[in-house]
Amino acid sequence: METVWIVLIASLAAINCSLIGTYLMLRRLAMIGDAIAHAVLPGIVIASLLASSKTSLVALVGAGSVGIVVTLLIEFLHGQVKLQPDAAIGINFTWLFALGVILISFLSKKTDLDPECVLYGEIAYAPLDTWVGPGGINLGPRAVYVLAAMLLVNLSFILLSYKELSVTTFDPAFAATIGMNTTLWHYALMGATSYTTVATFEVVGAVIVVALLVAPPATAYLLTQRLHKTLVVAALLGILTAVGGCYLALWVNGSIAGAMATTAGGLFFSTFLIQQWHKKSPQVPISPVT
Repeated sequence: METVWIVLIASLAAINCSLIGTYLMLRRLAMIGDAIAHAVLPGIVIASLLASSKTSLVALVGAGSVGIVVTLLIEFLHGQVKLQPDAAIGINFTWLFALGVILISFLSKKTDLDPECVLYGEIAYAPLDTWVGPGGINLGPRAVYVLAAMLLVNLSFILLSYKELSVTTFDPAFAATIGMNTTLWHYALMGATSYTTVATFEVVGAVIVVALLVAPPATAYLLTQRLHKTLVVAALLGILTAVGGCYLALWVNGSIAGAMATTAGGLFFSTFLIQQWHKKSPQVPISPVT
């Protein structure tokens, strides 16, 4: 039963990251997920210290707030200081990540945080953190509810804002001319990225969050040229990555997060090689047309 819970948790994390990661990839902001995944570390520690708790809700609020601040700092350095986007991302996530490591080193005894688990995650232990309902009924792992709620939020955000996200992603200049607030939609997507990253960060760690944000959408990009299809294919590839990674880890008796990242990379390169073997036509730029 624990294996079923692990696969379900990993699949929910993969779907969340794949959906948001698709828009990040198309906006050429794929590595901002890496920045947020590392930079939110001090937010988790500080929120846990202030609340004397390390529950998912506390981590989500604290780290999500820091994630939004990181986005604002990156935009400030890029827009006002005129740094290149990659330099702005690198400066912010490195010093904030280092600050988080220092805080964990000094405050881990007070907050009961394990540095290794925070940095790398251990999904194998997620089924042990259960939600107990009225009458002592075991309702299952807490991570399932957190990630399911996050998935509901992400799906609602994408479905209700599909047109706006599409136009501002593919042609921001045109979006501005027809009166769309491109800055608002950019920050809305960054907010969704922050909270998605945080919701999965606590369970699977920073490494696999980055892999899930980038690899499934990039693989889907090789297979289809329509946005709605890319979102669906990316989500399916995320599930395949989660399931394949979990069983690969059981087979080799290794890290589940590492196996999932390996599976994600394997799917991408396998897809690329098969595509080249069939000598398909050159990749057509992805289109928002449904």
